[in-house]
Amino acid sequence: MDFELSEDETALADAIRSLCEGRFPLDRLRAAEGGAGVLDAEAWGELAEAGVFSLQVPEAAGGVGLGMAAGAVVFEELGRALVPGPILASHVAAGIIEGVAEGKVVVGAVRRPEPSGPGALAPVLVGHLSSLDVLVVVGADGLSAVDPHELGAVAIERALDPLTPLWRVGPLPVGRPVGGVEEARAWRRAESVLGGALLVGLAEGTMEMAVAYAKQREQFGKPIGSFQAVKHMCADMLVAAETARAAVHAAAVTIDQPGVGDPDRAAAGAGLLAAEAAIRNGKTSIQVHGGMGFTWEVPAHLYLMRAWVLAQAIGPVDDLAELVAELY
Repeated sequence: MDFELSEDETALADAIRSLCEGRFPLDRLRAAEGGAGVLDAEAWGELAEAGVFSLQVPEAAGGVGLGMAAGAVVFEELGRALVPGPILASHVAAGIIEGVAEGKVVVGAVRRPEPSGPGALAPVLVGHLSSLDVLVVVGADGLSAVDPHELGAVAIERALDPLTPLWRVGPLPVGRPVGGVEEARAWRRAESVLGGALLVGLAEGTMEMAVAYAKQREQFGKPIGSFQAVKHMCADMLVAAETARAAVHAAAVTIDQPGVGDPDRAAAGAGLLAAEAAIRNGKTSIQVHGGMGFTWEVPAHLYLMRAWVLAQAIGPVDDLAELVAELY
């Protein structure tokens, strides 16, 4: 399998990166930290115009008609730029719920706890609830659509990720069926691969930030990047990011071409490796930044916090590890 991007994929990545640099610069994102309305409606519309939500919608239905591999390329750039909002759920729901592909409807998603599972009584957390038009509930028996305005929700004052406002919701209603068991499986696969791509973008972003700082920061008259211990940390970050990237792209190709392998196994493995890489690189980047890495002024913590939130949303990591073990 060739993990080098084609010319078209490189052009797609460059276009999304340019959009993110213009629309989601870090200083603008930081200005919205901690607010309930971090979702910019105008920027959301630009994401829709760029095809972020319609990328995998068939051309006959007005979409771009590309596959999961192209989606992984796009979401990697969105993760690197810390783009806020329920972009993952809205992308996956674009072929299911009308108006999502055009950016007219914002969709969030949550997994319904198993009635007898260990998390049956745990509170359900929903991100960006105040900005949602539809909440998709993903259960073992299928997908259902719920009106988010009818949920009994309590805002969490200090959410883990300041760019992902969270609400605690009560018992989830049954909702309107929008997909069966197979659609729910496909949703979870797409969630693992595209969520994994977001996490790979985070892993790469933190690595680039750490390397840039290591070249700039001097100690004992030399850049700290010249010291062996720091070199090893940066090298380990690169290995983690590239390993996760290969797993995510391989899973995306497996979903596009099921004859290559087991899509469920590939997706679970990709999500697991990407979550571990993003969390590990987030911690290492803070360590490379030294004492400054622990301050609010240095944005390294934003990547780690987003990694924790995303890893919980697509996994959590322990559940992904158990799923990978079951499928092998």
